[in-house]
Amino acid sequence: MSFKENNRDGLIYMSSDIIGVRHAFTTRFGGVSRGEFSSLNLGSNRGDEPEAVRENYRRLCALMGVGIDGMAVTNQVHGNEVRIVTQEDRHVCLSRVPYEADGLVTNVKSLPILCMVADCVPVLLWDGEHSVAGAIHCGWRSSVGDILKNALDKMVSLGAEPGSIRAAIGPSIGRCCFETDDDVPQAIEKYLRGDTLGLFDRRDDGKTMVDLRAANARRLMQLGLKADNIDISRECTVCSHEKYWSHRYTGGHRGSQGAAIVL
Repeated sequence: MSFKENNRDGLIYMSSDIIGVRHAFTTRFGGVSRGEFSSLNLGSNRGDEPEAVRENYRRLCALMGVGIDGMAVTNQVHGNEVRIVTQEDRHVCLSRVPYEADGLVTNVKSLPILCMVADCVPVLLWDGEHSVAGAIHCGWRSSVGDILKNALDKMVSLGAEPGSIRAAIGPSIGRCCFETDDDVPQAIEKYLRGDTLGLFDRRDDGKTMVDLRAANARRLMQLGLKADNIDISRECTVCSHEKYWSHRYTGGHRGSQGAAIVL
């Protein structure tokens, strides 16, 4: 299992061998935005030129095999809500999203689903046997809110089975750069019911370095996924800020990348 870099007409994105359908973890490369948003910014609420965001979004939609108004997206709020989306949820580009959720799941073929990140952990889920997929935004608050359990519950309601679900955990802030106060490790301890061996590095100054990707992988295994069905990116968005958007590195002056999957 491994993540690999791909180039589609100049659009640079990452993919995982664990996922057997079209999917992408986008990078900063391959769009038309300029200045501090250069070049593939997918966030429409950061101050970028709307027409640039629209063209960037069109390019991702084309990669996913649909027109510019053919993808399902969501308004993320760092919560644990997961929404089942259908054909009716195809999003007219740059229009207001009428719901809030930090995860989307679907069993509709040819309907790409997208979550947005800029240090938070993106998780793409796929059950090829039962044809169900998910795109989940796992910031630390969503993670400890058990959004992955909610996502799997919704996928199971569509016919998926945990034992056949595969997960790709994409580029995000790594243990090397996720410096936290005590509230984060304490919340993760509770979330994982104490199964946190190896996830934290406690520093002498009272701060803790947290491996949020590994924490989410551990939760997926608690929920019934097989270890061999989980692939974890080794790239840190803060360390690789020239390749990925990083909220922490830029102090919030940044664009957004996406994680998309289509059945």
